[in-house]
Amino acid sequence: MSEFPPCPKCESKFTYSTAGLLLSCPECGHEWNPEETETTDSGTEVKDANGNVLVDGDSVIVLKNLPVKGYPQPIKAGTKVKNIRLTDGDHNIDCKIAGFGSMALKSEFVKKG
Repeated sequence: MSEFPPCPKCESKFTYSTAGLLLSCPECGHEWNPEETETTDSGTEVKDANGNVLVDGDSVIVLKNLPVKGYPQPIKAGTKVKNIRLTDGDHNIDCKIAGFGSMALKSEFVKKG
């Protein structure tokens, strides 16, 4: 068997070393540095704008006014959002905001509250 950890993207066990530092997966083509990979049970860690690790159920505070398509007013800076859910993708926080409903936010625009 391989002495390297499985691929974090597809869980393939056929990973190999490329150029000494990076690991590569022949099945999905994903390359990563095993020293920089920080994972939790659900995947990669999600960090807020200050570098604090977020988990499901946390409360966060919006750092800047965020325009919302179809609404006349943005989500104001300082708005507290409770009970977030973490997801994969570009907008990695799902939540409900009073007056706006269900939203998807980027973690770079919030801080842990």
